[in-house]
Amino acid sequence: MKAWRLAAVGPKRRAGNPPIEHSLLLTVSLCLVALGVVMVFSASSTTSLLGEAGDGAYYLKRTALFGLFGLIAMRVLAVRGVSVIYRLTPLIMAVSIALLVLVMVPGIGIEVNGAKRWLGAGLFQIQPSEIAKVALVLHGAALLATRPKLTRSLPDLMPFLMPVGLVCLLVVMEPDLGTAMVSCFTACALLVAAGAKMRTLGTLALIVGGVILLAILIEPYRMERLTGFLNPSHDPSGAGFQANQAQIALGSGGVFGVGVGESLQKAFYLPEAHTDMIAAVIGEEWGLLGMVGLASMFGLFAYAGMRTAQRARDRYTKLLAAGLVSLVMIQATINLFAVLGLAPLTGVPLPFVSYGNSSLLVMLAAVGILLNIADGATVPAARPRPEPTGSRRTTKRKPAKRAPAKRTKRRRAPVGRPVTARAADGGARLSVVDGGREGGQRRTSTSANGRDSRGGDRRTRRARAGRRGRA
Repeated sequence: MKAWRLAAVGPKRRAGNPPIEHSLLLTVSLCLVALGVVMVFSASSTTSLLGEAGDGAYYLKRTALFGLFGLIAMRVLAVRGVSVIYRLTPLIMAVSIALLVLVMVPGIGIEVNGAKRWLGAGLFQIQPSEIAKVALVLHGAALLATRPKLTRSLPDLMPFLMPVGLVCLLVVMEPDLGTAMVSCFTACALLVAAGAKMRTLGTLALIVGGVILLAILIEPYRMERLTGFLNPSHDPSGAGFQANQAQIALGSGGVFGVGVGESLQKAFYLPEAHTDMIAAVIGEEWGLLGMVGLASMFGLFAYAGMRTAQRARDRYTKLLAAGLVSLVMIQATINLFAVLGLAPLTGVPLPFVSYGNSSLLVMLAAVGILLNIADGATVPAARPRPEPTGSRRTTKRKPAKRAPAKRTKRRRAPVGRPVTARAADGGARLSVVDGGREGGQRRTSTSANGRDSRGGDRRTRRARAGRRGRA
């Protein structure tokens, strides 16, 4: 009864005291979502009120609705998300690729500002590229966990790289180079976590860099963004307009900011203030302290996520946690660097904060999976598969045959006859070997110094042999 009570109380204590990583991930994610709701309303209220919507809370309502859906998904996946996601990974990967193809079909995809990236109608519109980013992480974690020797060389990585290349190609055709870059960098981070060699990673870096440069050169607007980054003052009203306005917003905020809702740059000066450039609005209204606090929250998220990956119980959950955390941090880094003028503008939203229904929903679902891993979730089915027998690396050498041990004959003392001998120290020794057996053992009397009859020296053995001859 006492053991049963201890077993019943144990899970309650563990449930009441979650790991520190679980608490950090949950707290930071909720804080970022709350900050995002406030800042989306602040950054979009003026433009949405004076624009076509005619409602200052238009983007606030949509963000709150999809934020609620995301929190529900996070709660569900935090319970048994890892086991469910592992079984559904092939289906999620296939559906994401099918949706990316469907976006390109004329009359189906929704075009906004010259880019076809959305599916759906009215309030419920989804961006398939956001789903594809997470699908690549799920697929890569499952593949590299069950086949860890794929990281030996670049040709062996083709089962992992082919889906990544296909998804990135479809995303670039939308066009959306920023999301494709995030997917590529996340795949490279997953390979680092899986233990890929530096030579393989260096080759991949050269290939990815060459493809990105080619994609920039063939599109004029991408070249304008690159030149606007390199020299913003060359065309302040054209290619460098958005970067210059972001710098003005950050400079106007100072150390403590102008106050929440008091930004001037968001009113038709700063393009896409509620999506890509929401960090500039935060810097203007909250100042330098607000930007430091924003960066600190993402730093805490990275710390808790990497500790979760480090303490995961199996290889699959380690790679999955590392991939999801890398996805969030790479996207946040690219967005913040673009706002600060440290990288070209890519159109990548800030996770949890920028307006984006699909992005918010997917990111919260990813947090739910991380919470499940932090609680100790495992997938026993995701074990490394043995390579086919007969291959060069799996052929085992036959163990060398050992020489049989030599058997030594044991000399027995005569049975049933007392033998008396004089020890080397001059004392008498009596050794009696009984002819009978008790319990399967022979009884042997020992001398005063503790040595038995068979342990005498050479002189004793010669005296014993002489007495046998005279008898």
